[in-house]
Amino acid sequence: MIQKLRTMRPKLLLLAILFFFYVGHTQKTPFAYLDVFDLQYVSDPQIAPDASWIVYRRMGFDIMKDKAVGQLWMIRPDGSQHQKLSSGEAGESAPRWSPTGDRLAFVSATEEGSEIYMYWVRTGKIAKITQLPFSPSSLSWSPKGDQLAFSMNVEKKAPVLAKMPKKPKGAKWAEAPRITDRVYHEADGRGYIKPGFNHIFVVPADGGAARQISSGDYHHRGTLSWSPDGSTIYFSANRNENWEYDFRNSEIYSVNINTGEIKELTHRNGPDYGPVISPNGRHIAYIGFEDKVQAYQVRKLHVMNIDGSGQRVISESLDRGVSNLIWDAKSTGLYFSYDDKGNSKIAHISLDGRVNKLADDMGGTSIGRPYAGGSFSSAKDGTIAFTKSRPSYPAELAVVSAKSKNTSKITSLNGALLNYRTLGKVEEVWYKSSVDQRDIQGWVVYPPNYDADKKYPFLVENHGGPILNYGDRFSAEIQLYAAAGYIVFYPNPRGSTSYGEAFGNLLFNNYPGEDYNDVMDGVDHCIQKGIAHEDQLFVTGGSAGGIMSAWMIGKNNRFEAAVVAKPVMNWISKTLVADNYFYYANHRYPGQPWENFEGYWKFSPISLVGNIETPTMVMVGMNDLRTPPSEAKQLYHALKLRKIETVLVEIPGASHGIASKPSNLISKVAHTLAWLEKYRQP
Repeated sequence: MIQKLRTMRPKLLLLAILFFFYVGHTQKTPFAYLDVFDLQYVSDPQIAPDASWIVYRRMGFDIMKDKAVGQLWMIRPDGSQHQKLSSGEAGESAPRWSPTGDRLAFVSATEEGSEIYMYWVRTGKIAKITQLPFSPSSLSWSPKGDQLAFSMNVEKKAPVLAKMPKKPKGAKWAEAPRITDRVYHEADGRGYIKPGFNHIFVVPADGGAARQISSGDYHHRGTLSWSPDGSTIYFSANRNENWEYDFRNSEIYSVNINTGEIKELTHRNGPDYGPVISPNGRHIAYIGFEDKVQAYQVRKLHVMNIDGSGQRVISESLDRGVSNLIWDAKSTGLYFSYDDKGNSKIAHISLDGRVNKLADDMGGTSIGRPYAGGSFSSAKDGTIAFTKSRPSYPAELAVVSAKSKNTSKITSLNGALLNYRTLGKVEEVWYKSSVDQRDIQGWVVYPPNYDADKKYPFLVENHGGPILNYGDRFSAEIQLYAAAGYIVFYPNPRGSTSYGEAFGNLLFNNYPGEDYNDVMDGVDHCIQKGIAHEDQLFVTGGSAGGIMSAWMIGKNNRFEAAVVAKPVMNWISKTLVADNYFYYANHRYPGQPWENFEGYWKFSPISLVGNIETPTMVMVGMNDLRTPPSEAKQLYHALKLRKIETVLVEIPGASHGIASKPSNLISKVAHTLAWLEKYRQP
């Protein structure tokens, strides 16, 4: 009997292993709506000067309050000692290390407002060091670590046109009218902008009164960089007299922190911004370009002497827009990021223009759709901390070793969720444009457990911008479409960034134009590959993607159904009612709408509405100021008058970024799928 049991044990062990293997596999399920609330991601990683710690903003979603929340966490570069910075639950952001790494300044927001706090590394103590009327931004330490500079709004009084008689005591009269005399007076997601200007302030690092050092009715925002002796701060602004109308221009300035004297260091037509002083105090690096008045121009990396002389471009050979400038410790070059073919890179460039790529896959902070994003920081020895993303996970914290240049992912914030989800496989595709034989890039996402012998509906997802890019990054929305059984195709047609200035500028006075052909060529390419089928084509997209989706169904009737989200339907009406109404003339289309009525109408999707036969859902946020609801209603009303199957979905309280609330992201996808399912073949 004993011998019989002994012979059975290996069999039982094998059965147990097979059971657990089977259970482990069957526990995996497709990505689902409520999983959105369990997603987390890394934002704004800041590595200490000596590379001893990394502090980052850990982002998640509050399911009860339906919003994104972020607190600061810290971790060693080897992934050990992962811990929350403070015990508080208030929103925390903008961590910035002191020059010696002994303290960390950050911003914490409560119901009373945002303030600057200080964390002492040795003791772990935290204290509030300011009492500010408005939220601070652009924190920057002085070289000695004795002061902090920041930018903050300073209120101005609104204009008064008429004096009203005094109302009787206790009377309930209507609110006073809102009087506006500014060019830029409202912003999508923010609403009405109260009068005022951002100014530069300094405050002692151990607390005390904040002192304003900039002056004039101009905005002073963005990067603040100190001179090595701590006497001067360098910044960018638009301080010319015609600044409201010359809104694309900005220059690099210096301000003496004691006298407030401001000096202009650059002088040209175009944006110059993001100044960063070299550690040896000899050079200023900054980003900009000479404005040639076109749809897209590459942001170039410039260097000049500390007095503004010797201005030169050092990234001329790259033909990619640069961001996030950080000097290396020896002042021999800079670290920076750029997008290339839908993927965000980190690199080092020497002062003579030699570029050395250090890392791929930066991003993952745009949870809804696979846009570029993310950030990085560097220690004195060249160790880099950055947000790393792949299609299988949002931004995690990764480190590039200063010595080996190897990349290590040191967090797994989503492991507890995504290790038990079967995601759609993402595949890169390239194809030729039928217009001019240019190479066009896109991605195909397959449903979980895809079977090549089965036929699936094919959904085109057009990106916004249009001068932006999708890439091989995580996307909750696209994974939800794939989980519902759709093959999703998202292309980067002409006009997309990360392919050079000429490619992006192909939309100049030509939008929508041949970018439509690029998308349709991608559809045909996928049909030829056998993964798309002519009788199961669907299309959607938001913002510029909504424009493209409306244009596509106006140009052909190949799609079974469409969801057109937050579109521009009429460039004439949109241009004069949107929050950025002043932005389009000449850079997008020649002249103002009343000067070029035919041109604006030519590129308006509403001009094609008489051709549309595709059943179409129209979706828009009711508080959208970028592509106002009146644009979406033009499409819906036209289709109703033509008796084309249509429905209008208006999202209460949502601005242009419909998916900024997690529940709205879910609602957007759920309504899209509900509409498509009506026309999907079994």
